[in-house]
Amino acid sequence: MINLIDLEKKINSELTTKIKKTEIKHNQLFIEIEKDDLVDVTLFLKTNNSTKFRQLIDITVVDYPEQIKRFKIIYLFLSHEFNQRIILSYFINENELISSLTSIFPAANWMEREVFDMYGVNFKDHPDLRRILTDYGFEGHPLRKDFPLTGHSEVRYNEAQKKVISEPVKLEQNYRNFDYESPWEGTKYIKDQTENNDKKN
Repeated sequence: MINLIDLEKKINSELTTKIKKTEIKHNQLFIEIEKDDLVDVTLFLKTNNSTKFRQLIDITVVDYPEQIKRFKIIYLFLSHEFNQRIILSYFINENELISSLTSIFPAANWMEREVFDMYGVNFKDHPDLRRILTDYGFEGHPLRKDFPLTGHSEVRYNEAQKKVISEPVKLEQNYRNFDYESPWEGTKYIKDQTENNDKKN
C-alpha cells in the first residue's frame, strides 16, 4: 500500500503542470487544480496503477458569493485497494460551463444533476441535465447563499379548488409581538413586574 506522502509525490511528479496545490490533512490528500484539467486528472487517478481511485463518492459545491470565482467544486474519490481518499477541487465563476464526469464515472450523473439543481452549476456533455430535487418550474437554486430562507413560493392544499396549489410566499406578521431585549438583561414585562414588586415592598 502506498502511503499518502508517496502518493502526493507521485501525483505531483506525473501531473506537474496540472496540479496547482496539494496538501495532506486529516489523513487525506487535498488536490487543487484548474477546471480545464479535470478530465485528465480524474482519468489519471482512476486508471493509474499507483492510485486506483475507482469510486466517485460525491460531488459538492461551496458558495462564496463575495468572490469573483464564486463556486468551489469538490470531488471525493475513494481507492478501495489502497483504502485512501482524495479530495479534488477547483474554483469557477458563476456562469462557467464545466466538464461532466459521466463518461468516466456513470455515478456522476445524479450527483451533477443535484449540483445543477441546488447551485445552478452547468455541466457540458451531461446526458440528462435537469432538476432532481426541486419541483417542476422551481425558481432559483436553494443552496446558494443569496437564496431566501423562506423560498419564493409555497405549496399548499386549497380546499376550495380541491387541489395542491403553488403561490408566492406570504409572511403574516399580524398579532405578533417581537421582543428584542437580551435574555440576560430581562425582557420588558419581567422588568415592569420586578419594578412593581419593589414598589410594593
